Amino acid sequence: MSTQKALLMPTPGGSYTVGEVAVPSPGPNDVLVKVQAAGLNPVDWKVALPEYVSLGLVPGYPFTPGSDGAGVVVEVGAEVSKFKKGDRVLFQGSRMKSGFGTFQEHSLVRAPLLAKIPDNISFDAAATVPSGLVSVVLALYNQHNEQESLGLKPFWSEGGSTAYAGKPIFILGGATSVGQYAIQLAKLSGFSPIITTASPRNAALLTALGATHVVDRTRPADAILADLPALSGGQPIDVVFDAVSDPSTQALAYRALAPGGPGLMLVLPDAIPAELKKDGAQKHIRMVRGMVYLAHAHAVGVEMFERVAGWLEQGLIKPTAFEVVPNGLAGITAGLERLKSGAVSAKKLVVRPQETP
Repeated sequence: MSTQKALLMPTPGGSYTVGEVAVPSPGPNDVLVKVQAAGLNPVDWKVALPEYVSLGLVPGYPFTPGSDGAGVVVEVGAEVSKFKKGDRVLFQGSRMKSGFGTFQEHSLVRAPLLAKIPDNISFDAAATVPSGLVSVVLALYNQHNEQESLGLKPFWSEGGSTAYAGKPIFILGGATSVGQYAIQLAKLSGFSPIITTASPRNAALLTALGATHVVDRTRPADAILADLPALSGGQPIDVVFDAVSDPSTQALAYRALAPGGPGLMLVLPDAIPAELKKDGAQKHIRMVRGMVYLAHAHAVGVEMFERVAGWLEQGLIKPTAFEVVPNGLAGITAGLERLKSGAVSAKKLVVRPQETP
């Protein structure tokens, strides 16, 4: 098959449309994957906005989005030895590189940034993992870029699983995909207590993942701040992860952060009001872009993908719940509208590109 269906955005600010593109050919260190499931992320509708275009998240048009993928290897490059045709794999796609987005029937992947899917994980479940997990791994443990990471000791390194034992962490948006992985990795790093905000209906889920305290996200910011000292055992909270990063959560996160520590991690650009920063407190603010194809993220990405199959097989990392959106690639636009309107909670929307009409 020389052509395939793909989701395309033809121009800045345009609308996504399903079209035909060439099936890409793998380079020496690439793998071609037949995509069985692809996860939707908020960034997929945000990339067309002017403020995100300025971040360099879209190199040119037309482009094919999609950052979460799971499927079957159909072809490997000449230098690839770890994977073979027929392997079930998961990976993070990239709209930055032609042929590497996951919203198409076949996608290219760099072999070192690919992981086999354990037998106990379905394609749909596997497609919920890559971008959320990558974002948190890079945000917490990337030693190669202090502007986009808190630079913590990786939990998989010697001593890393106890390095933060008894240290509190505050995670805003615990029920989001990124928030759920942040809770799980915080637990693996030994953080305790793990305090998170979420809707009360998601409290049992987040407690099962490792949260020790789930605070109703709809409570006033002042009330949440007033409760934090008791929840943290009186310890200052100098590690805060805002998995939502809208203006209201960023303000709360900044106010909750104690000065002098690793700092506050955002997933969107800094929108913290200037009046909150005028005290000059030593509060460090970082923003992660969450893409393993960035040069500074590659090394940590390779470390993660070498281990993720084992983490999933052992149950150390649990995929998020998912809902399959019908009509394959043709269903993505409606799915993104649901994400944009806030109609999706505690689960990932997944499409199956091979089911595109």
